[in-house]
Amino acid sequence: MHRKNAGQRGSKEGYSIGEVSGIVGLSQKALRDYEKMGLLRPARQPRTNNRVYTEYEIDQIERISVLMHDEGFTLPCLIRLLQLAPCWKIFDCENRTRCNAYQKPHEYCYVVRREHGTLCDGSCEQCAVYINRTELRGRLLSRPVTAI
Repeated sequence: MHRKNAGQRGSKEGYSIGEVSGIVGLSQKALRDYEKMGLLRPARQPRTNNRVYTEYEIDQIERISVLMHDEGFTLPCLIRLLQLAPCWKIFDCENRTRCNAYQKPHEYCYVVRREHGTLCDGSCEQCAVYINRTELRGRLLSRPVTAI
């Protein structure tokens, strides 16, 4: 994903949860909740176990926040969107037309990346699409069949 506002923040190796909270306008608790919900997975510092966020994750947090708070997506709906919609559409990628993931819209972006590469800046392991892939979650919205 190529970010629209990355230049406004400057470039830095990693951000603490407090810094990210200020950048995205969400509380630290909200960021921890996003992690518990499976929407992001920031790296951890080996010695302290503190979360370390990258520009890539900050952009994902901002987009997820818009989808949940401005667009009204519920958590199950958002997770289903992450499982079904192309990454370039969810994260509004500016360079999507040049990306292999865009050229192969019916394949998961992380599969395309492994086989052909993509223009995505972050690692798949940190991406909300990869974290919520259907192989791990199974049938999210299915209900048990009940006899009538």
